[in-house]
Amino acid sequence: MTLKQLIKLENKSQVIWVVSPSLHYDVENKDFNEIVSVNLGQKAKYRYIVPATKDITKNMKLYQKMYGLTTEEMGNNFLLLPESEFNPFITETAIYDPTGECVACCAPATEDSQDVIKFNAETAQMMCKSFKSIWKRYKRSNP
Repeated sequence: MTLKQLIKLENKSQVIWVVSPSLHYDVENKDFNEIVSVNLGQKAKYRYIVPATKDITKNMKLYQKMYGLTTEEMGNNFLLLPESEFNPFITETAIYDPTGECVACCAPATEDSQDVIKFNAETAQMMCKSFKSIWKRYKRSNP
């Protein structure tokens, strides 16, 4: 499925469930911003499961402001999970040649599938940086 096809699907839907580690599409992607805004105006129901992180808190405030939602509506639409509870929704991610070109891909974590997503170079570099930072924080050495 292409992003364009996904946008068409969301545009036709009255109930949309989203599991997101960052709310990227809903607050940073112009095409999705427009659809979410229109759908909310047409009383579509969005429900989000997100991890309870600082980034999510920041993006939820932005979401509330962008779409003019009340605190009550935000409470009804969002479920914040401890990060450990969020894990079943995470895909398997692999980073290849992190000190070279750095290619990052992901696929379903619990099934054998031919479907693989390759991230663009900028996202791959960000993922490399994040992996290294987290590794160093907990292992106290370079990966």
